Amino acid sequence: MESIVWEWINLLLRWLHVITAIAWIGSSFYFVHLDASLRRREGLPQGAGGEAWQIHGGGFYHMVKYLVAPARMPEDLTWFKWESYATWISGFFLLCVLYYRGADLFMVDPAVMPLPRWGAVAISAGGLAAGWLAYDLLCRSPLGRNDNLLAAAGFVGLVAAAYGFTQVFSGRGAMLQMGALIGTMMTANVFLVIIPNQRKVVDALIAGREPDPMLGKKAKQRSMHNNYLTLPVLFLMISNHYPLAFGTRFNWLIVAVVLVIGASVRHFFNSRHAGKPTPWWTWGVAAAGVAAIVWLSTLPPAASEKVASAETAAPAEPVTFARVEEIVVSRCSMCHAQTPVWEGLPTAPRGVRLDTPEEIRRHAGLIRVQSVLSHAMPPGNITEITAEERRALAAWTADPAAVQ
Repeated sequence: MESIVWEWINLLLRWLHVITAIAWIGSSFYFVHLDASLRRREGLPQGAGGEAWQIHGGGFYHMVKYLVAPARMPEDLTWFKWESYATWISGFFLLCVLYYRGADLFMVDPAVMPLPRWGAVAISAGGLAAGWLAYDLLCRSPLGRNDNLLAAAGFVGLVAAAYGFTQVFSGRGAMLQMGALIGTMMTANVFLVIIPNQRKVVDALIAGREPDPMLGKKAKQRSMHNNYLTLPVLFLMISNHYPLAFGTRFNWLIVAVVLVIGASVRHFFNSRHAGKPTPWWTWGVAAAGVAAIVWLSTLPPAASEKVASAETAAPAEPVTFARVEEIVVSRCSMCHAQTPVWEGLPTAPRGVRLDTPEEIRRHAGLIRVQSVLSHAMPPGNITEITAEERRALAAWTADPAAVQ
């Protein structure tokens, strides 16, 4: 019963996380679009930087943006913050329920670093805090006065963090950790910079003082960072379901390319919304980036056994299906069975059973992706599958019909 409860907690947290993320991303994209589409026209109120007319749901909307603040406080003021907070809180609880609780299965790879569960959790949580502090100090440094230099330095920092995490965690754990790190940075921008600065502006208006225009500029800078990081963080969060994304030894480089792809796509839409010349070249960059990560995913995984990859080396002896069945049952069926024996798994992951010859044959393609083209399975090689066994699986999955 306990396993069933945890499974439902996992599902409901994931559902909540997706709902809140949609709300946050939607409001973020909308306001960046609105800000870029504002136009200066005669007759605007004093202090207004532009206006925009929009139509939606059968009605017209007239939006006016003040560069600093209106002359007086409005009676009703809507704050956009809860979407961000709820996304991070639900995401962190999901991280605890799934990855921290199952760190030995999802985060630790003894071939990378033999960490105890508590050590992996401590490094992960500490990495989130350290990553935010480093980013915040970077924004407050002299580099923060130049958006382009700051973006370049931030990119280098994120790629360095990705490489560092791949030297500590499993490939899946490193990619998820990068998604959690960027998500933490984004929410901390809202909680520690954007909202506090907006409160200072409101307090100044209430007190009858002229608000400091730098407060709005700093908040806008962090908001744009969030906007450009949204697409990469979405990729990183879903990558844990796709071993070709995290199973290569160049997964940290895939993170770097995804950062470029996401920024390029957002730049296209931001430029269009602002009425600037359409940067069609961004789609070329994005297409080249996608091609690059597909190519990187085909390269052999890091050979933890210090031997040639299972994809290219030939098995030592002819492969029979009886041998394949023996490997899969002994290395995989403790989880992928009608009744898994692995603690905490009430059902086979993703409904994939590998406990009968029929099921093994039916899932030959998945076995190839998970255990040959990548070393995603078994997670962290927890059942100690050997290089020779991977080579046998490689020979069988290359042409299942030919192996009897």
